[in-house]
Amino acid sequence: MDAFIDSLVQLLIDWGYAGLFLSALLAGSILPFSSELVLVALVKLGLSPTLCVLSAAVGNTVGGLTCYYMGRLGKTEWIEKYFKVKQEKVERMMRFLQGKGALMAFFAFLPFVGEAIAIALGFMRSNFVLTTLSMFAGKLLRYIAMLWALQGAISAVGI
Repeated sequence: MDAFIDSLVQLLIDWGYAGLFLSALLAGSILPFSSELVLVALVKLGLSPTLCVLSAAVGNTVGGLTCYYMGRLGKTEWIEKYFKVKQEKVERMMRFLQGKGALMAFFAFLPFVGEAIAIALGFMRSNFVLTTLSMFAGKLLRYIAMLWALQGAISAVGI
C-alpha cells in the first residue's frame, strides 16, 4: 500500500498545480490524504508558492463541499458509511453550530471535526455562498500557515 501511495504522490507532483488541486480535493473529502506533501514538493521544485497555495485551498474547499452536500442530502447512512462520521457527532455539531451559521465553515480545516462541521452545515441548509467563502478563507489561511511552517522546518534541517 505504501508503494501505491508513493506512486500516487509522485503522479500528483508530476501533474503540477492540477495534481495539487486534486490532492487537496481528496484530502478535503472522504479520503485521508496529505496534500501538504505535494504542496511542499511543488514549491521546492520552483512552482509559484502563491499559485500552489491557491490551488490547494480551492481543491480542499471543493473537497469540503462534498461533505457539505452529503449533509445536505441528509442520508445519515451514507455519512456513517463513507465519511466514518457517526450520526451522534453530526447532531452534537449541529447543536454547537445552532445560531452561529455559515461562518463556522471557516473551521472546516480542523482535523477530526472539520468534516462534521461541513456535514452539519449541509444538514442545517446553511447559506451556500457564505459557507463556501468561510470554508475557503479558513483553508487558505491553513495552507499559508502550513507552507510557511513546513518551509521553515525544511530550511532548518537543510533539505
